[in-house]
Amino acid sequence: MFENLDQALQYARDHDIAMVDLKFCDLWGNWHHVTLHSSQFSRETMENGIGFDGSAVGLRSVKAGDMVLVPDLATGMRDPFWDLPTLSFICIMLEADTHAVFVNDPRNIALRAESHLRETGIADESRWGPEFEFYVFDRVSFESGINYASYRLDSNEAGWNDAGKANGHPIPLHGGYHAAAPFDQLHNLRAAIAAHLHAMGVPIKYHHHEVGSAGQCEIETPMMGLVQSGDAAMLVKYVARLAARAEGKAATFMPKPLYNEAGNGMHFHQHLFKNTHNLFYDPSGYGNLSQTALFYIGGLLQHGAALLALTSPSTNSYRRLVPGFEAPVNAFFSLGNRSAAVRIPKYAHKPHSTRIEFRPPDATCNVYLALAAQLLAGLDGILRRIDPTEAGFGPIGDDVFSWSAGQRETIQSLPDSLEKALLALKADHEFLLAGGVFSEQLVGRWIDHKMKDECFQVMSRPHPYEMTLYF
Repeated sequence: MFENLDQALQYARDHDIAMVDLKFCDLWGNWHHVTLHSSQFSRETMENGIGFDGSAVGLRSVKAGDMVLVPDLATGMRDPFWDLPTLSFICIMLEADTHAVFVNDPRNIALRAESHLRETGIADESRWGPEFEFYVFDRVSFESGINYASYRLDSNEAGWNDAGKANGHPIPLHGGYHAAAPFDQLHNLRAAIAAHLHAMGVPIKYHHHEVGSAGQCEIETPMMGLVQSGDAAMLVKYVARLAARAEGKAATFMPKPLYNEAGNGMHFHQHLFKNTHNLFYDPSGYGNLSQTALFYIGGLLQHGAALLALTSPSTNSYRRLVPGFEAPVNAFFSLGNRSAAVRIPKYAHKPHSTRIEFRPPDATCNVYLALAAQLLAGLDGILRRIDPTEAGFGPIGDDVFSWSAGQRETIQSLPDSLEKALLALKADHEFLLAGGVFSEQLVGRWIDHKMKDECFQVMSRPHPYEMTLYF
């Protein structure tokens, strides 16, 4: 929004800005913020930054937690969810003593991935288009303790409510795809989300009801740069949650909140450009893909198991990644096949639009790390010339879920649990270290945290369904 501080200060004066909100992302992908009175937003703030404790958000050890935040002026936006006029920025994290950019700032890792891309000489730009799927529930409750565990989610649209709360128009199980009103009760909420995002500088391509009968939604943005795409993803989640809350509802990007219903993915469309030329396009290639694109796919699938530890990094991710539901569980690529880990969209076949879609990710990822990791895997495939067909990754045009178990065993499987994905990342992360984008220390910290604080915590608790099976 702003090219320099003078523009930002002038905007604050012209629009009677009362508060300036500084947002930043922790290692696990959650947003945090600190808010300044507008009188404290000054040149001195930009020079010295605002101090905070990096150890409290997983970024540093307790003994060396001091860090500072500096607003990235280009990300300035009006925040529509504050009562007082508020100007909001996404921040850059700096070392407190030297003011050097903090190496493990997730957003900085995304920036380094873009720099590494240019340094390879392969391309000068990558463009990305995540798909944002989420559920909106009307009532939510959950609890967990030593002797109890329960949750209950409810949607006025859902078929389980028969015709009552749906006012005679319930959506049947799996029947929500592009549902229209009066079945779709969330069109106005999605439109409000889209309008807020547009006003905040996030372009919106479209929104619609998704497959899930109980309030599943999708919003898509046009293709954009890697860091811009990461910023947009953080804003989509922020706006969707707060807009839903304003209407007394709850939005969740959790991959699989409902049993036997469609899950929430965050598929990443992606392609590379050099001198404005789409390097993935070749009209004579399979799906209009160039050899460069095929090598890129080879890298994604060769490192697919390790990638999932960063792109699908929750235990709940693997409730979604099961056979059926168009969820990719095998490492192969295909033209238009939604059960493929890498899909080539048939509708994107022009010189400028031809691209690929990596389908396993979901929104429990730290989006900046997920973007960087995918780019590094694809670049590794290009540099090592990993041909996906020679490596056994397809293409496969069939519905593999209709195959026999023996046939499916001929395709490499993706991890079916977070623990397996983390073990794959531990064994295969050299590609992440290229160009100094990731560090051994960060990868190790990610694996340790996810194993101890998520995998073990879920694994060590009785599951409610076990009561049905075994009590």
